[in-house]
Order: sequence, then structure tokens, then C-alpha cells
Amino acid sequence: MTTTIAKAAMRDKYGEVLVKLGEENPNVVFVGGDLNKSVMSVAFGKKFPERFFDFGAAEANMMNVAAGLAASGKIPFVSTFAVFATGNAFEQIRVGIAQSNLNVKIVVTHAGIMTGEDGISAQSIEDLALMCSFPTFNVIVPADVIETEQAVRTAANTFGPFYIRLVRPATKIVLPQNYQFRLGKAATLREGKDLTIIACGVLVPAALDAAESLAKAGIQARVLNMASLRPFDEEAVIAAAKDTGAIVTAEEHLKHGGLGAAVARVVAEKRLAPVEMVALPDGYCESGTPDELLVKYHLTPADIEAAAKRALTRKKA
Repeated sequence: MTTTIAKAAMRDKYGEVLVKLGEENPNVVFVGGDLNKSVMSVAFGKKFPERFFDFGAAEANMMNVAAGLAASGKIPFVSTFAVFATGNAFEQIRVGIAQSNLNVKIVVTHAGIMTGEDGISAQSIEDLALMCSFPTFNVIVPADVIETEQAVRTAANTFGPFYIRLVRPATKIVLPQNYQFRLGKAATLREGKDLTIIACGVLVPAALDAAESLAKAGIQARVLNMASLRPFDEEAVIAAAKDTGAIVTAEEHLKHGGLGAAVARVVAEKRLAPVEMVALPDGYCESGTPDELLVKYHLTPADIEAAAKRALTRKKA
């Protein structure tokens, strides 16, 4: 008997939530650029044409306009592909939004290598390092559509700039319907005493699968969903190092400046423990389907399981 795994696209859920937010709050507006079908903002534009602003392929201008709207009391959601938002408008985000601590919500799609066949020019594998460098920004990497909806709502209801990272394809739904996203807090998805796997985004399902496989070998792995990279739950990392003595991080981003780097900093400063990082290698990737790329660049449950065993070896050394 074949078991069907429920999947859904985070960007689809974002489009749905955006319309609901528009219905609930007349100050919610949308700023986009030539990719409104892909970021799923079309429905908002049809329902609220007077609150929908399309600037074409002009990301720097988009961010400046969003800053102006926020300074005027609006709640602007700005959406394009992750690589364009962070790569083409870094200076405008830095000066116009971050330094002024304006209430702008940047929700990007097509993040990481999950853009697949679009190739390396469309793969934003440095975006978390860039956005986490802004002291005033909240940076969120949802695990699935359930967390996406809650993260977007949190952004709308929390003053300050947000960066929410979504991927292109449908992904596994792994969180329960009663799940509660909390800004700045990790969520424990599985208890374990031997080591801790800390994951974010599309590697949360892989972390859970790895923990299940490890359990069959008698290794009990705690699994944390660290969706909030800024603010960051240092206490959860310290507790993981103290309680389990070894940590594995898993993310679809370069090691530099992402989840693994944040965890390693806390461990180095607060509680020493071996840390193994499952992340993209130090280089750019090639074109291929998302599943092919996850395998090629060692971001699978088997890779997380292997990293866990390396961490345990270091723990016992």
C-alpha cells in the first residue's frame, strides 16, 4: 500500500494569507515587480487594485517605495524572487528600511536551490547571510505551509522589518494543525537525549526523517525547528548542547552566515559541544530538479544521519 505524503506550496499559502490580511486591515498594501503571478499576489491585486503597486523589474525602486509607504503608516508587503530582493536592492534595504527600522515586510519566493532548473543565477544561497546582517530585521525560514501562514501573520502584526524566505515547489507538510509559531523561539518537534538536530526551512522534514532512521539504530535525536534566525533562540541551543552534548545543523543555504554559523557562535560563546553542519558546500550549484540537487549537494535525510553519527563520535572522543 502506497502512503501519500501531503505537500503544498508555501507561496500559494502566502497568496491566500495576503488576501485575508487585506480584508482584515486596510493599511496592508502590496509592492511587487513583474513577478506577481509567481509570488502569488495576483489575487490581492484583483481584490484591492488601489492597494496594489507593480513597478516592473525595478527592485531598488520597490524597496524605496515600500519604505515610503511604511513611513506613511501603511504595512507594505514586498515580494519578488529571493535572489532579486537581496541581490538587486541590498543598499535600499540597508539604508531605506533597516537603518530606519521601518515596518516593511519582505516575503520572497524561489529561494535557495529549490528554484531547480532555473540554474545558478536564480539560486539565492547567500540571502540569509545578507539579511541576518541587518540588526533591525526579523528573518524567518518557514518549514511548511502551516508555519508560512503563521509567520506572515506574525509579520503583519509585529512592528518592524521582516524577511520571510519561501521556496518555489510544493513541499512536505510536517507540522501539526495546532502548531504555534513564536518569533525568536525554536520549536521542539521530537525529543531525544543523544544529540540534537537543528533545522530550518525545507530541511525540517529531512531532519525528522533522519531522526526516525537513527531511532531504529537506538540513537535518540532531539529535533528543533529553528524557523526564526533573527531573533535567534540562543537558550534552545545552549539547552541542546547541555542536555544532549552534540548538535547537527541542517539548512538549504551556504554554511557561511546561515543557521549553522548562528548555532556555532552560540556554542563557542556559551556551551561547548561538537557541531556538524549539513549545508551547501562553499561554491555555486548547477541546474537540475530540486530533488536531484538535494541529493547532489548532500542535503538528504541520509546526509543528516551521517552527520549525526560523526557528531556522536566527536562527542565520545
